[in-house]
Amino acid sequence: MPRANCAIPGETLASRAVVLFRLKSGRSGVRLLLASTVLGSLLLFSCNASWAQSADVQIQLRSGQTALDADDYARAAASFERARQIAPDNLAANRGLVLSYLQLGRLSEAVQIGQESVARWPGDAQLQHWLGLAYFKANQTSAAQTALQRSEVLDGSRFDIHFDLALVLLEQNQSDRAAAELERALQLEPSRAIAHVLLGRAYQNTNRTLRAIEQFRTALRADPGTPLGHYHLAFAYASLGRNSEAIAEYQKELARVPDNPQVLYHLGHCLLETGKLEEAIVHLKKASDLDRTNADSAYDLGKALLLAGQPEAGVAALQRSIAIKPTDPSPHYQLARALEKSGKTDEARQEWQRFAELKKAQPEIGGMAAGRTQ
Repeated sequence: MPRANCAIPGETLASRAVVLFRLKSGRSGVRLLLASTVLGSLLLFSCNASWAQSADVQIQLRSGQTALDADDYARAAASFERARQIAPDNLAANRGLVLSYLQLGRLSEAVQIGQESVARWPGDAQLQHWLGLAYFKANQTSAAQTALQRSEVLDGSRFDIHFDLALVLLEQNQSDRAAAELERALQLEPSRAIAHVLLGRAYQNTNRTLRAIEQFRTALRADPGTPLGHYHLAFAYASLGRNSEAIAEYQKELARVPDNPQVLYHLGHCLLETGKLEEAIVHLKKASDLDRTNADSAYDLGKALLLAGQPEAGVAALQRSIAIKPTDPSPHYQLARALEKSGKTDEARQEWQRFAELKKAQPEIGGMAAGRTQ
């Protein structure tokens, strides 16, 4: 059975480089939702056209919008900055500058201009939204949540506001509240596959696994190529002990991302659980080679090698697992067995003792409590 909550392989929400929260196309090819809501002229032409702006301001605004449409955010920022210098109280210029800095990753400037703009236009939902995203990218999750909640109060009809607030809530391990936001988002746009994936994750993290499975299936029906759709569906199956179904889904995900160490690890883990040792060893070895920091893949590899009658090879993998995570009792247990089978009884005795010490010191995370049967 998997040992952790449903996680994005290779990345985490906490990294701010998450698959579901990139300003540009990431490893999964998913764009930040604001891009789809902004680059179609929302920025300029939703503002009050009754303002009597100079021709120079209008030229700069149109130049900035054209640059945004072309993903040329440096040129967009320059145009909107010039417009803002000419007309500091122009909403479109301020909106454009916040967005451009956000897209460029110039987060301190995005936050500063966003704060100034929100103070000037406190009732503008879009500015609150983008300020919230700037806070989020700058690791200020509490401020991000506050800004996005204000944006939601101002305009609850926008899918992307609910979605992005859910991302922040997931980051803060508020999965119940994130699920509620995603449910609201999907009421507005029920065909959004990626929102179904995230809703499934929120359900999975709150022990609503059967509901999670239905969300992952819905996502894949809406878009068979949904990034990580098969991965999360597989994880949910594995958490219920439905390893054969999990293996089939992990294999589908692996066909999309053949060098993803987390997908390889989880597939190898399920194969190990079902006794398919040779296949498990292939995937676990590759996972361990690709990610030398994953103690679990090294542990499973060592255990699989031991069960396959290769205790000497298992010793090396288990020692690596211990080096990565020395306080985990389980690798010491398997290492003691591997050393015994290799005829190294004195070393085995030391590992048995170390296992007993760690198990006693940390009973709440050792052995079965950690999702392992040693």
